[in-house]
Parts: sequence; structure tokens; C-alpha cells
Amino acid sequence: MGLPCVPLLRALTAVAAALCLLLSRPCLAAEALETHLTVTGRSTIFELTMSEGVTAQVFTLANPYRVVLDLPDLVFRLDPATGKRGAGLVSQFRYGQFAERKSRIVIDTKGPVKIHSANMTRLKGSSAVKLAIALMPMDATAFGSGTGAGTESAAFEPGVDGDPIGAPDGPRKPHSRPVVVIDPGHGGIDPGAMGANSVTEKTIVLAVAQQLKQALEKAGLYDVKMTRSEDVFVSLDKRLKFSRDSGADLFISLHADSIEEKTAADNIRGATIYTLSGKASDEQARVMAEKENASDLLAGIEAYDKGNDDQVKNILIDLMKRETSNFSADFSQVLAKRLGKTIEMSRLPRRSAAFKVLKQTDAPSVLVELGYISNRTDEEQMLTPEWQSKVAGSIAEAVQIYFNKRTAARP
Repeated sequence: MGLPCVPLLRALTAVAAALCLLLSRPCLAAEALETHLTVTGRSTIFELTMSEGVTAQVFTLANPYRVVLDLPDLVFRLDPATGKRGAGLVSQFRYGQFAERKSRIVIDTKGPVKIHSANMTRLKGSSAVKLAIALMPMDATAFGSGTGAGTESAAFEPGVDGDPIGAPDGPRKPHSRPVVVIDPGHGGIDPGAMGANSVTEKTIVLAVAQQLKQALEKAGLYDVKMTRSEDVFVSLDKRLKFSRDSGADLFISLHADSIEEKTAADNIRGATIYTLSGKASDEQARVMAEKENASDLLAGIEAYDKGNDDQVKNILIDLMKRETSNFSADFSQVLAKRLGKTIEMSRLPRRSAAFKVLKQTDAPSVLVELGYISNRTDEEQMLTPEWQSKVAGSIAEAVQIYFNKRTAARP
């Protein structure tokens, strides 16, 4: 009996390697049920079992080496720890929602690989299908930058990324109430830090962001917007563009940190507030900025060479308005005092570094690490609605104090 879906594998070594399974009906509720990594000789096979066939696209990227699998909107019925351990050519992989009605799996490889084969087969006696992608090692020179993606430009939006600090096209439009943009970090395929009990950063910061939005809206004084309101990936450039397009008067990015070293994880905890600077205030701030700035790469967005990074960074800092930097520092100080009355703060609660998401010309901005989810005490607190509500209330109070001071300072 013939299958109702026919897999089509296209351009494995050309611009993109695409695998399509044409369906007789739409697969709006397909589920990802299981994954396996199998090592056979020099080959490593990635297998994904799904409840039904879907259209898929697979391609490779360099810097770092990755295999990216794009799929329609899937419901991932996988263990949270899935993908943390690799095998063969694969070091690890992650999955999640990448954009509206689009899911993505990003496979990190230990070196350049080629897609040796790819096929999708129906499991006997079931509507479920298994997608198998066989990877083989290849020469780095021949790999180049990878095969790329035929539709990646639409998701990446180079025009947006080419505007590094989101400079406005014209004068800011006046608005009756201050616009506060809340930015829950990570999301979708990018889980962020992982807690001691496999709790993800993206989940905690979204919960706090939603409570903060409610607290600010309850005051009736602000126009509150969120860069994401669900578990979906948003690139750093799109976050900057959203802030610019919204005419933000204040930008608050929420995150949670993690430390892998067990002894340190048991002892280090507390919140930290970061502002933008060309030179990191300390080594920890520098490492933190590098980790947060790598969010797009983790989600499988192709890196674009923009020349000397230090030179670009200096230009970006020079272009920032001095008053915006000063306002960011003012809010950071107010926020540290208010949070310090509610939750544990880190040893150095105010730091600075070159966070890409804070590179804004008009909106004073801070990045708040709410604590360390690698610390069991911090993690347990962060998961409770009571803690989330207290933190949201403290940030809302700091916002009100900040804008009251700015209003009073105006002639």
C-alpha cells in the first residue's frame, strides 16, 4: 500500500538541503514524540519521530558548526533534558518555536559535517513518521560557510540587523504616556540558562514579565509593551527594532543566570542589574554579555561578518546619546535599591558590559539578571508566583520613582 506522503530531498550539497513530505491534509497539530542519536562507523544519524508527516528543511551553518532543521509548528512532547548529551559528530541539540507557525531544531556538531542522506518513513501500523538525517564529517574548506537556508533571509532580516543600534528614521513621535518595553529574554528554541532541576530561564523570565506588565498597567500611567508574550524565539535585532518602533521611553530586559561549576553554583546567588558600556565592568560582566549576545547563534541564525567587532562596538557606543546612558544609570541605581529590599542581590549588584540588546539610542535600558537558577535556593524561589509578584512589584515601583524624578526635573 503506497504512502499518502512522498518525501522529496533537494539540493543536499547546493544552497539548501530540503526534505519535503507532501501531505494529503494539513498537519497543524503534529507532535514531536522522540529523538535518537545513533553512531554507525563515521556516520551519526539524528532521528526524530513525529505523530504525522510534515514539510521539513535542513541546512548547515558555520561559526559555529550547526545543522538546522526547520519544521511547521510542532508540539514538542520531549523530556526537558533531551538534547543535552550528544553522540558521535553531535555535541548537543535544542528545539523549540522559532517564529509564528515555525519550529526549529538546531544540532551543534563537533566539526564540519555534510548531510549524507535524509529520509522520512511511515512507522508500520501507525500514522507516526520517522525523519532520519545521516551526518558525515567533511573538510572545513569544502564546507565553507555551510549550505545556508533558502528562506533564511526572511527570518534573519539583514536590513534590521544592519541597523545595529536601531537608530530611529526620524524624530520620535510624542506620546501621552511613557512607553515601557519589557523584554523577556530567550524563548522558543533558545531556552537560555538551565536550572538545577531542568527549569529553563525562558519560562521564569516570561512569568515575571507578565506579572510586571500587569503591575504597570494597574497603575494606569504607562503604555506597556512586551517583545514576546509567549514561548517563541525573538532575535536580538528584532527586540531592538521592536523597542525603536514602539518609541520606548524605558527598556527592561529580564534574564536569569546559571553557573555550571557545582561548588560555585551552590554558593553564588542573587540579582544583578546591567547597563551598557563599551568596556565590561569586570570579567563576569564580560562573560555574561558574550553569553547573552550569542543567543541568535544558538537559535540557528547565520552569523554575518560585520568587520572588526571592537571598532563597530566603539562606533555604537559613540553614537549613543550621553543623556540616554545617564538615564540608564539612574534607573539602574533606583532599581537596585528597590530590588534589594525584596530579594537577594549579588555581591556586585550593578555592572556594565556591551550587551547587544541594550544598544539603543533613545531608550534608557537595563538588563536584569533576576538570580541564579543553578542555585537551588534561587531556583525554588523564582518558581513561586509569590516571588515573581514581589519582584514585579519592586520593578514597577522603581519605574514609577524613575519617571517621577524625570518629570520633576523638567522645566
